[in-house]
Amino acid sequence: MTKYKFLLLLFSFSKFCANAQIRESQEKKFEQSYTLLNSMLVNENNYSFKKAVFSVENAFLDNQLDTIFLNKQIKSLNSLCNSIINERELKYYEKDKTTVNKWASVFQVMHDTIPVNINDTIYRYIPFGYDFNDVFGHKTRENLFVSKLLQTHKGNCHSLPYLYKILCEELGTKANLALAPNHIYIKHRSIKDGWYNTELTSGIFPIDAWIMASGFVHIDAIRNGVYMKALNNKESIALVLIDLADNYNAKFPNNDGTFVLKCAETAILNYPNFATALILRAETHKKQMKKEQNQEKAKQMLLDLEKEYTYIHEIGYRNMPEDMYLNWLITLKTERNKYENTTLKK
Repeated sequence: MTKYKFLLLLFSFSKFCANAQIRESQEKKFEQSYTLLNSMLVNENNYSFKKAVFSVENAFLDNQLDTIFLNKQIKSLNSLCNSIINERELKYYEKDKTTVNKWASVFQVMHDTIPVNINDTIYRYIPFGYDFNDVFGHKTRENLFVSKLLQTHKGNCHSLPYLYKILCEELGTKANLALAPNHIYIKHRSIKDGWYNTELTSGIFPIDAWIMASGFVHIDAIRNGVYMKALNNKESIALVLIDLADNYNAKFPNNDGTFVLKCAETAILNYPNFATALILRAETHKKQMKKEQNQEKAKQMLLDLEKEYTYIHEIGYRNMPEDMYLNWLITLKTERNKYENTTLKK
């Protein structure tokens, strides 16, 4: 072997080792995030939706998330919410007024232009808007992140309800996430109005008929809690676990599925009919089946896979094409009078 070939081989080996170390470091961040999320499921005293969301985003960003900036932004928004609560009188007179007032203030911060007085100078607070660019995070997962939303004030049906829930919890109240096809929104329950929907992408309160109008909500999906269910905190963390798994797949597309399945199984354990988690588990099993060299084992994996997909169909899940989703989303504005809950005055 010539000296040149030896040096080239040594360089290649060194580069391989360096890349392996980088990947090991990156994967460690994902494992740390999983450990944090799992601890919130095991011990409710560890629960923090904000910490859960940012840990997942930080793992994808290789520990480069500027949490100091993000926490300052959230603290500022929290202060604005408290100012709204203290300075205006909400025309709501039931005994849960304090809670409803907090929800209303967060909604206003998310969607209203607000005059802010700083040292006798009036500034205009600009609310958050919808970003139709890469709605599903196909180009980059960062377009789904709350951190991106806080930096740009533009988000989507993933980051907007996540931030809403974070702000509510910062105020000491809760907000229930809820699912529709390809979509996340908020469900609240007040004494006066009962359960009602809060839609962050368009800033209105749609009736359930709007969700049904998508054409992809089977009655079994409602009955089995696939869609339109007010998710509790554990079920919300299950959503974040699947975010973690999807981020991992985006970061390491050729992974063996072990970490992804761990996330999916934990999510399903805490939210059994979470369709996205069930689909991710099945799709991961399909990838593993295609790589299986043992024919008998591959046949059994195929039978198991058929059972998984059958169950997903039985609980009422129906796939909604992305272009149809976007058209459905737009109907909230084009047909607002048809779908808005007019009994809510906020």
